[in-house]
This record gives sequence, C-alpha cells and structure tokens, in this order.
Amino acid sequence: MKVMHFHFGKDGGAERFFVHLVNALAERGVEQTSVIRPRRLWRPEIEGATRIVESHFRNLSLDRLLLPRKVMHMARRERPNALMAWAPRASELMPAYKGCIKISRLGDYPPRLDYFRNTDCLVCNTPGIAEHVRKLGWKRDIEIISNFTSTERVQPVTRSTLDTPEGAPVVMSMGRFVERKGFHTLIQAIAKVPGAYLWLLGDGEERDNLHKLAADLGVAARVRFAGWQKDTRPFLAAADIFVMASSHEPLGNVILEAWAQGTPVVSSRSEGPQWFMRDGENGLMVDIGDAEGFAHAVERIANDDALRANLAERGHETLMRQFSKEAITDAYLKLFASKR
Repeated sequence: MKVMHFHFGKDGGAERFFVHLVNALAERGVEQTSVIRPRRLWRPEIEGATRIVESHFRNLSLDRLLLPRKVMHMARRERPNALMAWAPRASELMPAYKGCIKISRLGDYPPRLDYFRNTDCLVCNTPGIAEHVRKLGWKRDIEIISNFTSTERVQPVTRSTLDTPEGAPVVMSMGRFVERKGFHTLIQAIAKVPGAYLWLLGDGEERDNLHKLAADLGVAARVRFAGWQKDTRPFLAAADIFVMASSHEPLGNVILEAWAQGTPVVSSRSEGPQWFMRDGENGLMVDIGDAEGFAHAVERIANDDALRANLAERGHETLMRQFSKEAITDAYLKLFASKR
C-alpha cells in the first residue's frame, strides 16, 4: 500500500499525531511520501518511515506555482492508494487525481469548504467536527477517526531538571503559546495555589505576555518555561496533575498523552474534552476562563491521593478503550484501501 501525505503544520498536538500515524503505518508496511515544511523539529522522528519532500507552499512563492504540478506528477508516477491532506491549507494542494481516494483530515473546525474541492472524504477526529462540516453543506463522505498516542510508560524527569523542590505539587501544561490555549488562565490559577509549581512546555507569540503575567502576579519563581521538548513524556510522567485550560480545543490530544503516563487531568469544558471526559470520573472539568475553578480542581487532586489515583486510572482506561493505536491504524488502512 502507498500513501502520500501533505502536511504544512508547525509544532503541536496535530504534528505529534502525524508523527505517530506515519510511524504506525510504516510498521504495517505502508510505503509513504510526506510533503512537509522545512526544518520541522519532528522531522527526525519520521525519517525512515516516509520519504520526505520539503516545501513551504506559501503564497507569492515559486513553490506555490510549482508544487501542485510536482505533486500531480508524483501521484501519476507512484500511483498511491490514498492522498491525505492534513488540515484545510494542505487540502488546497490536493490534485484532481482520479486514481485513488483523496482524504482531508480535520483536527479543527474549518470556516468554509472551498479548501476541499478535490477531496473525496473528510476524516474528522471528533463527532463535533463532523456535525460542523455537514452544517456547512458537505455532501461527500465523512469518517470519524480520532487520534492515538504512544502508551509506553517512561521514566520521569527529576524535579531538579526544572529547578523544582522535591515534594512540591507539580502542575503541567503544554502547547503553542497562543491566547486560545488558556495559559494565562492557568498562571492565574497557580497564583491561587500556594506551593504549587507550574511547568509549561512549548513556545509561541504569547510567551512574553505569559512571563510578564507570572511576574505581575508574583509567581514567576514557581513557573518554569521549559520550551519545546522533543519528548514530553518524561515531563508528563513527573507531573502530579496535567491541566488543559483551552477556550477552544477540538480534541485535546495532550490529555491522551497525560493519561498515557498515568497523570490525572483537569480540563476546560471545551469541545473535544466534553466528548470523552466525564467530570469526577476520568478527570475534573472547569468552565472556560475560570481561574478560581482551576485552582480549586488542582487543590482537590493535590490534597486527595485516592482521587488522584482514581482519576488517573479511569483516564488510562478511557485512553485504551477509545483511542488505541491498533484500532485507529486499522481504520485508516481500511479507508486507504477503499475507492470512492
């Protein structure tokens, strides 16, 4: 089986799932070609699993003119079973090739459908996204196939890695530092939990504002900005609590990654988590933007060992039941083999 991927994402949860899926497909013997942005931090993780073609595919660039012809030539020459575009922008590169199924994978809610003029099937990673595209008028095929993450348990980093006292409660979050991820709300919450330390993994346009907020609230000494990490699992394994405070989150892949390392989760009531989380059962849920609520949830887990263990166990059960590597890879392989 042959698959060609078009992926122009940067660094984040969607990119981590791309890495996971490419490697899972390679383990199943799928021959892959991937068109990605140059100099991605995660490129080394897919080398050997896929042939890599680098391109920005930016407006007002020579690449924008030449790459569509190159992709069509590649498809005609290699005759893949599937062409797969990751997100709307990559879907604009989808050639009008008739020899295989053409798939666009959606990890978020697209504003319109004109990106997908050459797409046969939209793969939505939550039912909410599927409902959204139907309301926009999508009449072609839809499949709901979610994400999976690595479930291998790893050794935690030591507290000293991020200059954190032994015994101090460690709250962790990660992602791109953009407003919708709610890191400002999380810093406000940590200011209300004496003694707790916050580890933030990632970077982005809000970095300076987040540093300033931590200083203004007097918690800079308890907030650790760790930057992008090639492997986030040892940090997740070391954390006592993982918090996702996003105002908009179509799925919440970071929650799955936390559950994989046995870490209990507090999440905002954003779109994706409301699909698979149950407040008080496999996690605690807080209203979007409610710093007081996040602080209270963190304190509940930090002060109750039985609650912490139960939430972690139920979360891991949800991960294995609903987001297993085998089931999701099988679903993609079945879709790639179809002709629509």
